[in-house]
Amino acid sequence: MVEVLRALRLYVLLQRASARGAMQYRLNTVIGILCGAVWQGTGFAFVWVVMTTFPSLAGWGLAEIAFLYGLRLTAHALAMIPMISVNDIQWVVREGEFDRFLLRPLNPLVQLMGNRMGIAQFGDLLVGVTLLAVAAQHAHVRWDVWLVAFCLAAIAGGALIEAAFFLALCSLALRMIDTFQLRVFVDDVFSKFGSYPMKIFGGVVEWVLTFALPVAFVAYVPASVVLGKLDSPWAPAAPVLGAGLIVLAYRIWRRQLDHYQSVGH
Repeated sequence: MVEVLRALRLYVLLQRASARGAMQYRLNTVIGILCGAVWQGTGFAFVWVVMTTFPSLAGWGLAEIAFLYGLRLTAHALAMIPMISVNDIQWVVREGEFDRFLLRPLNPLVQLMGNRMGIAQFGDLLVGVTLLAVAAQHAHVRWDVWLVAFCLAAIAGGALIEAAFFLALCSLALRMIDTFQLRVFVDDVFSKFGSYPMKIFGGVVEWVLTFALPVAFVAYVPASVVLGKLDSPWAPAAPVLGAGLIVLAYRIWRRQLDHYQSVGH
């Protein structure tokens, strides 16, 4: 527990330094956030266009799809804000920079995570939270203490699920050097399939996206509970699953770290 608290404190200090560096170029920071917001806004605009052609998808209206999209995007942003610099791992390994992390008396993963701040991902978070607030009002969500607590826990769980897959795939770069295309593929699956009700895919695809690659637990299952479309004993699994997967992903990271070989620069 002491090690976890120490790592968290170090991460906060590194991110604070990164934020101070980013704020030296305020216009660039603002543009980065706006670019992230515009990119995600265009993604939802496509969903909007689809919904004008098909007013209902598997029984979900526009407001409900918007809530699902906002839930997924919020979880995605919270996963990537602290993890975005881990995406640079293939360059860090290839250039021999990772050796410096191993020589310092600090957790190498914390150092890698603190390398830079995900500026554009704050734009993702802005769009996600806005969609959640507006869509919840139009979808007539009846909030109570339990539902708010479940929604917050589900967002955290969804973020941990995405972060776990991202960390596990990034850790493979310690042995395989470059896993970028594989990470892009998995991220596309989460973003494209995770923004729609699983029922529209049906059959084998729905099963795979629920149990093999748990995309459904990031947003679809929690959104179904909040919107009153699902009442199942495994509905609260998203927060628990996220916690379990991030622990497993960190164990994979540690395992790959044991097999790391310097490039010899």
